[in-house]
Amino acid sequence: MNAPRTRVQRRPVHGVLLLDKPLGLSSNDALQKVKWLLRAEKAGHTGTLDPLATGVLPLCFGAATKFSQLQLDAPKTYEAVARLGVVTSTGDAEGEVVRECAVDGSMLTPERLADVQRRFTGPISQVPPMHSALKKDGKALYEYARAGIEIERPARNVQIYALNVALALDGQAQPALKLIVTCSKGTYIRTLGEDIGAALGCGAHLTSLRRIDTGGLGIARCVTLPALEAMDEAQRLACLLPAESLLADHLPVTLGSEDAARFLSGVRRRGQWPDARAVAVFGQAPRALLGVAHTVAGELIPDRLLSPIEIQQILQSTPGPVAAGIMETL
Repeated sequence: MNAPRTRVQRRPVHGVLLLDKPLGLSSNDALQKVKWLLRAEKAGHTGTLDPLATGVLPLCFGAATKFSQLQLDAPKTYEAVARLGVVTSTGDAEGEVVRECAVDGSMLTPERLADVQRRFTGPISQVPPMHSALKKDGKALYEYARAGIEIERPARNVQIYALNVALALDGQAQPALKLIVTCSKGTYIRTLGEDIGAALGCGAHLTSLRRIDTGGLGIARCVTLPALEAMDEAQRLACLLPAESLLADHLPVTLGSEDAARFLSGVRRRGQWPDARAVAVFGQAPRALLGVAHTVAGELIPDRLLSPIEIQQILQSTPGPVAAGIMETL
């Protein structure tokens, strides 16, 4: 007879945890594991990272989930290794080999590598891979691919902000390239690797993919799942970044207590602010994130707001003395 499962007592947790997602784990599985470890009530991630990819996966809890969409739109930086001379059905090492080609030195001269680096930097067009989560008639493309059905996909425009292409070894002494790519949302690094291999005349597929930055949140600040599991509860909570860590590119605006209360009620405020599409709004005393807004002609217009209860919970969980009369201020 199986022992009864212990029910986890959930609680309000607010903030962002930067996880170094391990190989082979889906983004949602990683989220659920960390949510369980933190006993958090509400959680979400900022866009999926393939099971075969590792690296930066920001996980949002509580009030931070209101701003997770911002990370979906943020530029991403990846490190990848593309093995040359072998094309697979999926564009990575999981697929079946569909074509092999000999790779000779003339394909990999510094001039050829510099040329493909230039060709694939800036605005480029990509045809999304069949093995992707894009949907056709409510069904993911990878489901069609598994059934042996090829669906016509229109090309999509993406932006490669920076690209470095260099020779590498993939651990099997096979000709390979190391790619470091900073790109816009919607870019498929598998497709980029395949396209670069095709441009060199030998084909390629990815053997590794690691995200090292998303929207300024870098791998150096991440915690691994084993490290998190080894911590006690207080140490896990100490790994959380505040929700405003997702708003680094927002113009900060601080409001006095009267304006803060009106803003939290959804009322526009007027002030000497420049026009800005993205504004992070804070209360002055105590200092606390109130939400995000935009400004037009000196008018501060609310977009997404935290609730007074969320703000109170955040302030109460912040180390150090909490200002008296929080709710009166809010």
